[in-house]
Amino acid sequence: MADRVSCFTKNTVALRMEVLCDNCPPGGVGIYNPGFWGMNIEEGKAYNLVMYIRSSDSVDLTASLTCSRPSSALQNLASAPIQDINVSNWTKVELQLLAQGTCRTARLDLTTFKRGVLWLDQVSLMPSDTYKGHGFRKELMHMLLELKPQFLRFPGGCFVEGNWLRNAFRWKETIGPWEERPGHYGDVWNYWTDDGLGYYEFLLLAEDLGTLPVWVFNAGISHNDGVNSSMVTPFVQDVFDGLEFARGSADSTWGSVRATMGHPKSFPLKFVAIGNEDCDKEFYQENYLEFYNALKEAYPDIQVVSNCENSSGSLGRPADLYDSHIYSNAIDVFLMKSKFDRTPRTGPKVFVSEYAVNEPKDAGQGNLLASLAEAALLTGLETNSDIVQMACYAPLFTNDNDRRWNPDAIVFNSWQHYGTPSYWMQTFFRESSGAMIHPVQITSSYSDSLAASAITWNDTENSFLRVKLVQQSIQWHQGSLFSRIAT
Repeated sequence: MADRVSCFTKNTVALRMEVLCDNCPPGGVGIYNPGFWGMNIEEGKAYNLVMYIRSSDSVDLTASLTCSRPSSALQNLASAPIQDINVSNWTKVELQLLAQGTCRTARLDLTTFKRGVLWLDQVSLMPSDTYKGHGFRKELMHMLLELKPQFLRFPGGCFVEGNWLRNAFRWKETIGPWEERPGHYGDVWNYWTDDGLGYYEFLLLAEDLGTLPVWVFNAGISHNDGVNSSMVTPFVQDVFDGLEFARGSADSTWGSVRATMGHPKSFPLKFVAIGNEDCDKEFYQENYLEFYNALKEAYPDIQVVSNCENSSGSLGRPADLYDSHIYSNAIDVFLMKSKFDRTPRTGPKVFVSEYAVNEPKDAGQGNLLASLAEAALLTGLETNSDIVQMACYAPLFTNDNDRRWNPDAIVFNSWQHYGTPSYWMQTFFRESSGAMIHPVQITSSYSDSLAASAITWNDTENSFLRVKLVQQSIQWHQGSLFSRIAT
């Protein structure tokens, strides 16, 4: 059961474990946590356990990693005792468990034979071997590095707004010790997040990947409510505080918080997006100007991204870039290869911050048809790179056990991962940043059904030419569009 007795002011609920047996059964009694659809525990690897304990009596606990398989007894993979410590006040306990076996669906058990009452809070189990020691799975980060990313857009799209402002992402609630983060309900995608992956971790991940951070912040607007410009000042100040956290000196108010977290050096945050898909929402236009004018006065070097499209005319508001989201069926996405051919070359640049074929009959859970249409789109972005400055596929990751959106670039579970065809398609474009774009002329009566681009680039020893050609064949077979790509 739960009691509001925690030592953490922003997380007051702790787990109360009351043991009633004097002669407890073999193995003891207690609680267990299977993680998210089972934990991947591998033989020979170490796992760091952190928890907080309180009891009026001495404790005699065993922390174990166990594996349950059909038609077999519970297998013990690792265990360590928690004994002979004074926990009359909340006490932090840290220990390491070394796995003696492998199990893809393991769990963490906390058991005892001793009668009594104790409270547990903020229990965390993490592998000791993560990407640069910052908690991310190495194999997933290597998948990202294979794409040679140039920027990381975070913390998301609709996740930033929320269905209601009360459930929007609040960066200040996602920094500092993870135990003190209150978490929030992501009401767009319907799950609770403890915000262990917060503003600081996103900035750190961008640094670890060697990319530039792009911060999408809330413009005082959600899907269903918002504030107007007369009430948006606290939101503007919140953004300024966030910029000081990222860019400020280690002795500034918010920069000192960053330094306390272990990063005295500032982060190179130079791109911010004012809202996500908010252009047509009430209050966006007036709120946008409040943010833009304040940002440009205080941080003239920051590149500001507007939510309002400008591909066919005047934006009507100052901006450095404007956001374009492209989601549709395979035919429409293929034809969008020419979307920016006639975009004015003066004014803000284009940031295609989300694109994908997402119509279920064409995309499924990720397939070749969708990836080829997306490849055609990217050839158009390449040939228009004088106006299209940035582009990224979305969404990036999904857990195979809990798909909230299809398709995605990378699919994973507790121990496996793979890239969908849309992921592998992007590897054909990973050398595009900084490359020389060459004009391509298609002479064919089928030119509308072809998409092409050409680039050259150099490494330390060689020069390379890559020509990409995507052919669309308007032949329908069971509702599918056939395409192919050649390089």
